[in-house]
Amino acid sequence: MPPSKKRPSIYDVAKMASVSPATVSKVLHGVTTVKKANVERINNAIEVLGYRPDPMASDMRREKRRIIGVVVPELAGEFFSNLVANLERYVEKRGYTMVAMSSNECESREQHLIERLEDWRVAGIVLAPVTSEQGMGSVMLEKSDIDAVLIDRVTENKTFDTVSVDDVSASKQVAQKLCEDGHRHIAVVGINRDRATTKRRVEGFLSVTRNRDEKVTVDLILPEDISELKQTLSEYLDDKKPSAMYSLFAKSTLMTLTEFRRKHIHCPDDIGLIGFDDAEWMQVTYPSVSAVIQPVELIAKRAIGALFNRIEGLNTSATAVMEHCDVVFRESTKKVEQ
Repeated sequence: MPPSKKRPSIYDVAKMASVSPATVSKVLHGVTTVKKANVERINNAIEVLGYRPDPMASDMRREKRRIIGVVVPELAGEFFSNLVANLERYVEKRGYTMVAMSSNECESREQHLIERLEDWRVAGIVLAPVTSEQGMGSVMLEKSDIDAVLIDRVTENKTFDTVSVDDVSASKQVAQKLCEDGHRHIAVVGINRDRATTKRRVEGFLSVTRNRDEKVTVDLILPEDISELKQTLSEYLDDKKPSAMYSLFAKSTLMTLTEFRRKHIHCPDDIGLIGFDDAEWMQVTYPSVSAVIQPVELIAKRAIGALFNRIEGLNTSATAVMEHCDVVFRESTKKVEQ
């Protein structure tokens, strides 16, 4: 394998143009006092060498860092991939570059990625923590001098601005509709009951079912992580048959539908299903899947707005933004026939 070609530096440009590196820097920054002949030689050297300024190096020299770091639990799912795409759009509108990383649902990796971003001297960090605003990554950021915003699996925090959705109200709406449609045995399926979003969604759902005049049985299927969910779900459906299921995450929605097919369970005739998070496939599959829809673009807009208010010194007190979710009932849910 041939050796990699070394990236040309400002010193290479200066050497070819027979000027000092300081003169090259002046031309790059638009200073108009440089002699025309020198400007022409410098521009010619830049073109011949294919020189590109290193924004990180120049930011460090100016003590300004035009890079925003984003750390999310995963990048494969539709919610976080869409969120990252929207965050990048709003970051670039500010003239910054974004670097996105996945913690892979691992708090120690989350810490490692934050350390790496600190070493890179990024201007700010958007963190979607693995568990909550009390997690290891958030604690680490509290000790850092880097501006940060926490999103998704968070509630109000005294140190950081937070942006999340009103999981509780959305889950209340789901429970209310299922109960009104005659469902008296409902399963709630997800993972990790210690995760902030899981807690809020379960809390909202149970606050409705526990206060109904009629008895509503709710089974909680909440294994520690996604690797355990398939077996737990399979064993549950072998033993019990609720009339409806509420899935707390997109992955658990897909797993539930997969188990339905494997066990020849017809949705919604045998068991109805509604999922938190929406995806294109949920709208075009048959039956189309009822869903709680998170305002992904608005979450990104609010997060970047809050972060740059910090970076630019426009805000000093922590703010907590909680956005509304829409609930759409499609073909996968129906009334219970009496």
